[in-house]
Amino acid sequence: MKLHEEKTLVLLKPDAVQRNLIGEIIGRFEKAGLKIVALKFVLPTKDQAYKHYVKNEAEIIALGQRSIEGQKRSGIEVKTDPKTQGQEIVNKLVKFLSSSPVVAMVLQGNQAIAITRKLVGSTEPLQSAVGTIRGDYTVDSYALADSGDRAVRNLVHASSSQFDSEYEIKAWFTKEEVVDYKNVRDKILYDVNFDSIKE
Repeated sequence: MKLHEEKTLVLLKPDAVQRNLIGEIIGRFEKAGLKIVALKFVLPTKDQAYKHYVKNEAEIIALGQRSIEGQKRSGIEVKTDPKTQGQEIVNKLVKFLSSSPVVAMVLQGNQAIAITRKLVGSTEPLQSAVGTIRGDYTVDSYALADSGDRAVRNLVHASSSQFDSEYEIKAWFTKEEVVDYKNVRDKILYDVNFDSIKE
């Protein structure tokens, strides 16, 4: 792997699969120049979904705290503590992720984590810009999800950091399932001398 390249995990969630958006979404990543180095179609178990979302207890508390702060900004009175709130959110996420098949993949490329998250858009589709995957393909929102007591249906999960990427890739793929290979496009994207494309 070149020094400027990194890997990131992407999940096409049940709503993307059920709405037949798999090819459309994968095409967005490929057109941006990211390379698929691992890919599988899988029905996650609840244990697998939980492992994906929960790396440690501190993460549950932080998730709950962010949710409480968001609700307070919206003028909603919150009566639960951050850990309880966070666990409730995790339970909804796990239920949704394990409800239908998903597509799990590893993308590789220059600053793949940041590029992928830019393409995907904001976690809440309502806040996602036009041109992003969430902004273009879904109208869900936190308010709509809360009214149905469910997880937000935002089509895609993308790792948010190098730590998360490494953890999540291992949760979905074995080392042997992530393939290291050369792509003709790599020369155009990464080689210093464009003339080398003739080689």
